Amino acid sequence: MLNSSHLFFDLDRTLWDFDTNSRLALLEIFQNKTLHNILGVEFDEFYKTYVIENEKCWDDYRIGAMSKEVLRFERFLRTIQRFDRNDKELAIEMGDLYVATSPLKTALMEGTQEVLAQLKDKGYRMHIITNGFEEIQHVKLKNTGIDHFFEEIITSERAGVKKPHEQIFHHSLKLAKAAANDSVMIGDDLPVDILGAKAVGMKQVYFNPKAEPHQEEITKEIQSLKEMLAWT
Repeated sequence: MLNSSHLFFDLDRTLWDFDTNSRLALLEIFQNKTLHNILGVEFDEFYKTYVIENEKCWDDYRIGAMSKEVLRFERFLRTIQRFDRNDKELAIEMGDLYVATSPLKTALMEGTQEVLAQLKDKGYRMHIITNGFEEIQHVKLKNTGIDHFFEEIITSERAGVKKPHEQIFHHSLKLAKAAANDSVMIGDDLPVDILGAKAVGMKQVYFNPKAEPHQEEITKEIQSLKEMLAWT
């Protein structure tokens, strides 16, 4: 594949179906905490608001403007504040429930198991590079049954720096004993996964299922993980 031996995958929205799993976890919390009565809104409205506030918090986390500990509850506090409920205790409880519940959900992106199995059989050495939290990402991999495909699982917490910083890619290459020009990064986030990897000399496969337009020059672009099998 692209004349490379090492494949580095992002996890969320590349292999693990973040949107499906997150929605299921949030629906469970919404129902268990009777948030319809507390906030006076239906789940869909709550969910749409949460998605917006969550992404804002993650943007702050990626640039170091928000800690992991604050992010866990702040995204929920901002969400319920949009519905005139300023209850930090409730937000903290929701944050704890989400962290406990979401990693147990097992939806994968279409073709994940098949693609990983075939790549493994063909002798590719595979690894994970993720900005997700250390304890959560390992649970996701184990519960979906794909952990055995990967040699190195590098989280931003483990590396001490987040994608797209060059240091996390250099650290990952060192752990995997891989050269940049013999390695491919596969991910769904163009600036974080793809441009970050490109900056250190890795080849890139941009997983872009919605065919979102862009002007970047990248090695390969796919809309389905199964497209990768055509290159092996």
